Amino acid sequence: MLETLIVLAIVLILTSTVGFMAMRSLEKAKSTGAKTQIDSFCIALEAYYIDCGNYPTTEQGLSALFKKPDTEPTSDYWNGPYITKNVPKDPWGHEYVYENPGKDGQPYAIISYGADGQEGGEGKNADITSWEN
Repeated sequence: MLETLIVLAIVLILTSTVGFMAMRSLEKAKSTGAKTQIDSFCIALEAYYIDCGNYPTTEQGLSALFKKPDTEPTSDYWNGPYITKNVPKDPWGHEYVYENPGKDGQPYAIISYGADGQEGGEGKNADITSWEN
C-alpha cells in the first residue's frame, strides 16, 4: 500500500511539472502568433501602399486590407484583398490596434496589448508592436 502511494505521488509530481511547462509553452506560442500576424499585416500594408499610394487611415484600420474602404481617402487602384480573410483578433481575443501615423515617425503602428489587453505590462501581458517586432 505504501509503495502504491509513493508511485502515485511521483506520478502527480511529474504530471504537474509537465502541465506547468505546457502552460508556459502555450503563452510563448501566443506571443509568437501575435508577432507573426503583425508581420503579415506589415507585408499586406506595404502591398496596399504600392497599389494605393498611401496607408489606410486610422479610421479605415486594418480592415482596409480585406475590404475596399468606403471612407476617404479611397483609391481607384485598390487591388485587394491583401489578406485572405477579415482581420482576426490577437491570440488573447483582443482587437489589434492600428494607428496612422505610427510612433516615432513610423508610417503606421500595429499593437497587440497582450493577455491583459492593457497598454504596458510584462511577460504574457507585454505589448507586441510592429516597430519592435
